[in-house]
Amino acid sequence: MPLNIPGILAPFQLLRNPRLVIPHLTTDIRQIDFLALRNAGYRGAVFDKDNCLVGHKIFAVSNCLNTQQTIPYKDSLVPELENAWRECRETFGEGNVLIVSNSAGTKFDAGGIQAESVSYCLSVPVLRHNTLKPGYSCIASIRAYFLSLPVPVRDDELVVVGDRIFTDVIMANRMRSRAASLPFSSDAPARARIGGPLAILTDGVWQKESMTMRWVERRVVDTVRKWARNEENLSVDTNVFVRELPSPEPRKNGSALTKLLDMMKRR
Repeated sequence: MPLNIPGILAPFQLLRNPRLVIPHLTTDIRQIDFLALRNAGYRGAVFDKDNCLVGHKIFAVSNCLNTQQTIPYKDSLVPELENAWRECRETFGEGNVLIVSNSAGTKFDAGGIQAESVSYCLSVPVLRHNTLKPGYSCIASIRAYFLSLPVPVRDDELVVVGDRIFTDVIMANRMRSRAASLPFSSDAPARARIGGPLAILTDGVWQKESMTMRWVERRVVDTVRKWARNEENLSVDTNVFVRELPSPEPRKNGSALTKLLDMMKRR
């Protein structure tokens, strides 16, 4: 992974605006109610790729050669997300779901080969951008894409889903309008009170990587929440966009005798 300068500098902005790290919702992608989001006025979605929708690349060290080897990126959708991903694409419509990755589609993706692979595997476009998340140039590229659609999508009509605080969540919160800091009526809809993209932090990590950094990110979020727990804009109820995780169907493992009796009953 290339050095992410915008990501390194992002924590320093927290000294001035610590609320940037607070997601509006933390849940599993399979529990996101996309239809409820659409009914609330959200019309587009931005998704991270690595360890959010697909696997992440793994580094392994060979003991005999003492050299570092890399397992290629996995560009296929995690099987557990197939139903949720199909629902998301059908709900928001063609072109309104966009992958924004710090690997595929960046200047480090030679020839855009990985972006093409990811777009083919996930059936959605991949943003081409030169600045990594959460950089402001990346935000400008996202805005340019959604404004270029036949029916343009505004910032406050977007949902941003990712697994990292210092990239995905901060990027989404940087897109909020200044009007979002103004007081709203307690019965105002969530989208109006947020004043920008809905930042969803996914807690389903498909491969354990950067766990120390993730632990640091969570501790920072917990600290900021305790410091600003009485703030009006932190009390937006987004639980209406979450549903229960469907239970897997029980497997039928009857004995041979049971199966034989069932066959006799059918005759």
